[in-house]
Amino acid sequence: MSDEAFNLSMRKFLKQVGVTSQQQIEALVRSGATGTGPLKLKAVLTAEGTDLEHVVTGEIELP
Repeated sequence: MSDEAFNLSMRKFLKQVGVTSQQQIEALVRSGATGTGPLKLKAVLTAEGTDLEHVVTGEIELP
């Protein structure tokens, strides 16, 4: 696989993760199921067949 194909494939995956994650968070907030205060989030990235486990945590201020 060329570097260009690899980069395009990775960007496509990351775009899908970002867009779908944002949609899910927005739907959760609109549903009213989040309560008050900041929404604490955690994303876990794994790669099948490897020992990769990358964890990202953060908070989103609610309206």
